[in-house]
Amino acid sequence: MRPRVALIYNEPVPGRYQNTGEEKAVLGVMDSVNAVKKALVELRYEVTIVPLELPVEQAYEKLNNLSTDIVFNLFEGFPGFPETETLIPKYLSNKGIVFTGCSSEALKLGLDKTKTKEILLKAGIPTPAFQILSPDNIAAFNLKYPCIVKPFAEDASHGLTEDSIVNDANGLTRQVNILSSNYGGQALVEEFVKGREFNATVLGNIEHIIFPVSEITFNLPPDKPEILTFDAKWEKNSIYYKNTPVVCPAKIDDTEKERISKIALAAFKAIIGRGYARVDMRLDNQNRVNVIEVNPNPDISPDTGAARQAKAAGLNYAQFIEKIIILAMEKGKV
Repeated sequence: MRPRVALIYNEPVPGRYQNTGEEKAVLGVMDSVNAVKKALVELRYEVTIVPLELPVEQAYEKLNNLSTDIVFNLFEGFPGFPETETLIPKYLSNKGIVFTGCSSEALKLGLDKTKTKEILLKAGIPTPAFQILSPDNIAAFNLKYPCIVKPFAEDASHGLTEDSIVNDANGLTRQVNILSSNYGGQALVEEFVKGREFNATVLGNIEHIIFPVSEITFNLPPDKPEILTFDAKWEKNSIYYKNTPVVCPAKIDDTEKERISKIALAAFKAIIGRGYARVDMRLDNQNRVNVIEVNPNPDISPDTGAARQAKAAGLNYAQFIEKIIILAMEKGKV
């Protein structure tokens, strides 16, 4: 008999992202919810849909009253509070409820970009030089331009625009002020790695699967920096969305594929451990593979990188979703 599945997610509600014009990323969770539900029904699972919203005690009560064998976790944090993404898997774990994806510890690391980079460096995995800056300590800047300025603890490309690449002190000050004001008081500043950009999805507990590598190709006008902005992911009519197509599998030789996959797996083991994640990488001017992001529980809606890579690995969407269920059930037995 198929296990009963409770599909949980953060109910989209107005939040701080409306102030920055980025509410589409919050609403995007419904694409995943609808697609995963459809896949689970197709696979003949008994599915219950469980939206979660504040106050957190109300969300805990819903989870405590679940009658299910496994929770399919699509919860991304309560809107406007990305740090709350860790609360739900921690609660489920404490209750002994099996759930898909990454642990609360891995999700916490995914949001703490400083700690992530420290762990990567300790493991010998290249990642761009960085600093955490705010308007109060910007005079301590000691990196080399150009730099990219990112929110300190966000995902889904929140806060990334064509102005995120800075080449001088004025640009740096502007972006640090903007991000500190809109995203929690601090900004992550990294030396910008200009080379080819790749990503790979890794799944597993004890043993691991690495899906075929994707490459982000940049066909942008010369005056546009080659980065994946918020628009590149969410605004279908934008220059960035139209001119950053993904090639999967990437057009690379076997040696390069093995090298990139090896770094992706090493980053997964160092940061994630169990579950599934997408590792974003760039080649620097010495052709080294630099890890720029490790994304636990990445977006798995059908038109995203993880699903695209699963398809390149020979899995249709329903098979991909079932693979995530099977991994979670295995994890629950370990």
